[in-house]
Amino acid sequence: QVQLVESGGGLVQAGDSLRLSCAASTRTFSRYTVGWFRQAPGKEREFVALIVWSGGSTYYADSVKGRFTVSRDNAENTVYLRMNGLKPEDTALYYCAAGSRSYQTLPQYYDYWGQGTQVTVSS
Repeated sequence: QVQLVESGGGLVQAGDSLRLSCAASTRTFSRYTVGWFRQAPGKEREFVALIVWSGGSTYYADSVKGRFTVSRDNAENTVYLRMNGLKPEDTALYYCAAGSRSYQTLPQYYDYWGQGTQVTVSS
């Protein structure tokens, strides 16, 4: 069982930056692809970014490409999502998830989920 805990969310203004963290309870975290998803009120959960187990490959949703950067520190069992140039439409509850398949952008391919951290961007 893998437990994930997100942190780093908050209330910011448009154009600001935040760094989200996803800390895992297992030392085998490096074996998993980690995805970031977000869900705004009344909307479906959507893919944001992922990083494969080795950390060498990443993939982003078009809506965040060029603004968000995902990275991982396997020694610390932590994955980060750096978010620059935040926009009001980035407001959502952000989740990290871990799965054994690479390059999956659909939530159903991820086995473990955190509780989420709220990001609110004011205009």
